[in-house]
Amino acid sequence: PFVSKTMRLDFIETATKVMMGEDVKDVAFTDPKQWEGPEDYTAVKAPMFSFTRLAGADPVLGVEMASTGEVACFGQDKHEAFLKAMLSTGFKLPQKDILVTACPTLLHRLTPVAYQLVELGYKLWAPASTYEHLVAKGVECSKALMPLDEDAKKGADETPDACALIEDRVVDLVINLPTSKSTDVKNNYTIRRKSVDFGVPLLTNMQLVELFAEAMQKHKKDELVGLEPRSLFSYYEKEDPTETWSSPKEFH
Repeated sequence: PFVSKTMRLDFIETATKVMMGEDVKDVAFTDPKQWEGPEDYTAVKAPMFSFTRLAGADPVLGVEMASTGEVACFGQDKHEAFLKAMLSTGFKLPQKDILVTACPTLLHRLTPVAYQLVELGYKLWAPASTYEHLVAKGVECSKALMPLDEDAKKGADETPDACALIEDRVVDLVINLPTSKSTDVKNNYTIRRKSVDFGVPLLTNMQLVELFAEAMQKHKKDELVGLEPRSLFSYYEKEDPTETWSSPKEFH
């Protein structure tokens, strides 16, 4: 249904005809222009999770189905639709500091994102190798300690650990990017779990983080039309009746 409404192609009717053995030649899916999608809006569907209700569960995604709901939003472009979808899931846009940590294999992709976030006025905190890498690349960043690194804490009285930053509400977004090659599993799990338990937004996917940085850059520069929600019906009202895939009398 989501793809049908977004692309204005009635896949459901077509699939039903195929299952019933009926002719589908009348369905104009052969026109390449129809597969380009609508020109006046983009749609993004974001998942919702219930990790806050699952004590001790690791809030990181794998191959198993973990979402307990979805939110679909429309926008003038992918960045606007993306932010609307994220906000609709309860995600809060960061207003102050951001905690970032990533597996060494992702640091090269994190670097340009970190640059973008600093340019937008966010203060970055990073522990261990993430901090060392970002500083070496010229990214302004403050050091944090891994929560379970007791030896490091003994020699750094004024350096906060990552979990303390979350507990004290110093950061209002946590970017934690693990991979199958991550070695510091316990520390990273502790950071992720702490962010969920304290209601701090958490991003654990590199592609998602890259899109988030792009969208926030456009949002901060007022390049987005707006993040005010609009229903699907408002988009239907702008459609040319001759181009719609459903009848005007049909309930969308």
